[in-house]
Amino acid sequence: QVELVESGGGLVQPGGSLRLSCVASGSIFRVNAMGWYRQAPGKERELVATITSGGFTDYADSVKGRFTISRDNDKNTVYLQMNSLKPEDTAVYYCNADALLSWGTRSRLYWGQGTQVTVSS
Repeated sequence: QVELVESGGGLVQPGGSLRLSCVASGSIFRVNAMGWYRQAPGKERELVATITSGGFTDYADSVKGRFTISRDNDKNTVYLQMNSLKPEDTAVYYCNADALLSWGTRSRLYWGQGTQVTVSS
């Protein structure tokens, strides 16, 4: 089993910054891609950013130039640096990881429980 735990959410004013962290733990053989998603009330969960084990990144158009995803492979941790935050960034942010528990098995996506980010004056 893989457990993902997010941290770093909170209340911030427009234009402010937050740094989210997510650590994957458990009997993990290998972690492939990791990513961040978010979901606002009444809306579908949407992709924010992803990063491969090799460090290649992808971002939603709405956050390009403002958010940066990074990871520490040795610690199985993924980060999301969020700058120039806007009220529309308000959502529950979830991390995920494509991971294998043992050799010879298919990888699958594991999800964290989410951390609230609120951008408001």
